[in-house]
Amino acid sequence: MNPHESFIVILDFGGQYTHLISRRIRDLGVYSEIRPFNVGISKIKEIPNLKGVILSGGPSSVYDPNAPHLDKKLLEYFINKNIPILGLCYGHHMIAQMMGGVVKNEDNKEFGKTTLSVIRSESLMEGLQEQEIVWMSHGDQIESLPDGYKIYAKTVNCPIAAYGSDDKGVYGLQFHPEVVHTLSGNKILSNFLFLICKCKKSWKMEDWITKAIKEIQDVVGKESVLLGLSGGVDSSVTARLLQKAIADRVHPVFVNNGLLRENEEKEIIDTFQEQLKFKNFHYVDASNLFLERLVGITDPEEKRKIIANTFIEVFEEKAAELKHQYPNITYLAQGTIYPDRVESSATSIASSKIKSHHNVILPDNMLLKLIEPLRDLYKDEVRKIGKDLLPDYLINRQPFPGPGLAVRCIGEITKVKLAILKKADLIVREEIEKIPGLQDTLWQYFAVFLPVKTVGVMGDARTYESVCVVRAVQSKDAMTSNFAKLDWELLENISSRIINEVRGINRVVYDISNKPPSTIEFE
Repeated sequence: MNPHESFIVILDFGGQYTHLISRRIRDLGVYSEIRPFNVGISKIKEIPNLKGVILSGGPSSVYDPNAPHLDKKLLEYFINKNIPILGLCYGHHMIAQMMGGVVKNEDNKEFGKTTLSVIRSESLMEGLQEQEIVWMSHGDQIESLPDGYKIYAKTVNCPIAAYGSDDKGVYGLQFHPEVVHTLSGNKILSNFLFLICKCKKSWKMEDWITKAIKEIQDVVGKESVLLGLSGGVDSSVTARLLQKAIADRVHPVFVNNGLLRENEEKEIIDTFQEQLKFKNFHYVDASNLFLERLVGITDPEEKRKIIANTFIEVFEEKAAELKHQYPNITYLAQGTIYPDRVESSATSIASSKIKSHHNVILPDNMLLKLIEPLRDLYKDEVRKIGKDLLPDYLINRQPFPGPGLAVRCIGEITKVKLAILKKADLIVREEIEKIPGLQDTLWQYFAVFLPVKTVGVMGDARTYESVCVVRAVQSKDAMTSNFAKLDWELLENISSRIINEVRGINRVVYDISNKPPSTIEFE
């Protein structure tokens, strides 16, 4: 069967979940690709078997002077050609406005889980319960619909949370069906794909590893690759792909930036040198260089840029050193994945940058050519691939940010603060990992050092010391997350150990923020 027998296009208006929409569509068995919101009609006409269009969310208001808008001729083309349209959040507002409805800024904004009341259990909403849990993230909302459109669902604060016109094949959702927190999100998307667009399940992910290895071989040729190895899941999977593709022509370079967790450098060296047998493994201790450059720096974006540029500098210095023995090192490989690029505003001109990921901020004068085999994958996909490449303990290792503890040590980085944070973080991990099966339910769990001092009492004496935050979240793909509802006794054990064993901390707090509106990391 032709894998592109059914084709869905997602037009990107800068939403943080745009690539997640595409993932969900593919997971449901229909081929999908993302195009910029301002794609021309001629490009759309080139797409074979186009069955439907989804308009993503975005950070803008439809009334912003520079807000991205769909070309009205393109909207008319879709309607005239009977190509169904589904607008999500910003796309939901924009369609309504373009068709003659009214959008307003509402004081009662909605962020996070919300109860949806289904008014019409038909068409897009077929098979849903009267009450559904959905994920909202909006300030604007529709006040009145264009003629001929029906309200499909509402919430307490949003009287038009879903609408549609079966005659025109145009639909809108204020909430995000693509995130896992919308419990019937896949059902809604399935209704759009199969009931409305009449798609066929004609696409499935092929042998990704085989394709990736072939692509690496085609790109690299007979050259060699310097790999930025952190020891995390992403860079470890990248390392093994490269090893399978070009064998000993991959040179993993593990840089100790001084911002690693307790004992981490020893564990990584043992894993890749002794267990995985990487012949050309290189260890560089640049901890002093990184920490010197971070002196006095408090802004998180500046931290990330300094760390990113220093990483590249160290890699290139190592490459120059290795050129004498291996003159054909011309590539730098990274374990960059989709969420890194999404949050760094690297996928759409309409995106709002949430934070810069160190492996997406690359200097213009970088000497090595960049190769990123995982750049189009999400973390859960990387882990699936990794199961065929690496030991389980590496695949199940919780994500660790590229800038390391720099983004968990709020404010200026000092050796004293890092030493305190490392000890506290180790306690968090030890206590959670004592409980059988608990770590398998968590996406990340770690400690954060706050540059805040509070009064305490220890041994009948007044103390004035720092605050430690414990953070544990549950997630599937890092695009959204919930704080983990850890057992009180566990939290008490963590708190007691940190306060008793880590000199410099006299107060422990637990972070109960979800993503969004918060991020998983503090910086």
